[in-house]
Amino acid sequence: MKRLILIFLSLFMMFTACAEPKNSGASKMEQKIYITINGITKTATLENNSSVKALLEKLKAGDITISARDYGGFEKVGDLGFSLPSNDKQMTSQSGDIFLYASSSLVFFYGNNSWSYTKIATFDGMTKSEVKEFLQGGKGNVEIVLSIKTDD
Repeated sequence: MKRLILIFLSLFMMFTACAEPKNSGASKMEQKIYITINGITKTATLENNSSVKALLEKLKAGDITISARDYGGFEKVGDLGFSLPSNDKQMTSQSGDIFLYASSSLVFFYGNNSWSYTKIATFDGMTKSEVKEFLQGGKGNVEIVLSIKTDD
């Protein structure tokens, strides 16, 4: 009987180890994007959608520089100079979120807002105050450089 229980437990453990994990954050890609402001570079984890895939294709040709301005006291927004496919959904942003707005602008949040956006990425490991400081929230225009590689 002990042998039968051991066989059953072994089979159970083998099947559960091979099972697909639950969908916890499967919308994120493991790929990172590099965001540089005034010589300081941070990373953000990309979402998995057609907007991000199109942005990555553009970045393969070279870095993208955006002139971003404060808007509403909670975000920096800048025009990409081209359009991307949108996958807009009504949602509330959090500090550190990066969204596509109106197919041709990127919005970098240092506060919160509710609107219909396409999520692009989220800054990695930054507090709300670190995001605001990095984006120079409330301090005027900044040049934001997007890249998929570092300058090593």
